[in-house]
Amino acid sequence: MVIEWEKMHTIISDRELIQSARKARERAYAPYSDSKIGAALFSSGKLYTGFNIENASYSLSICAERVAAINALLDNSKDFQKIAIVSGDEKFPYPCGACCQFLSEFSRDMEVILVNGKGNLEKTTLKELIPKPFIFSE
Repeated sequence: MVIEWEKMHTIISDRELIQSARKARERAYAPYSDSKIGAALFSSGKLYTGFNIENASYSLSICAERVAAINALLDNSKDFQKIAIVSGDEKFPYPCGACCQFLSEFSRDMEVILVNGKGNLEKTTLKELIPKPFIFSE
């Protein structure tokens, strides 16, 4: 889902980003783990949301972060600035290694906001989560 941001097109408050991630979380499909995750990614003045989608064959599941990023890429937006990831669990919803690697392709410096089910917040950066991503070199 793409939401055109009407304000300054360059900033979004953490609160607004988290609220969008919470709304996306409501649409998550997680019948196997019952762990619903929502993500909201701010890129190039637009807001892109995603939610996790599980599959009976776990390897075919996709995380909320990558769904949000794919929505941005479908809109030709690659200037990832920050992402909020929200869960309903007590633990913080750290992105998995695959998501960190995927996101690092587009922005190593993006801010990552994690919110657990109690509403506790933790901020970090993608660079802190994956200090040495795989880089293809010829």
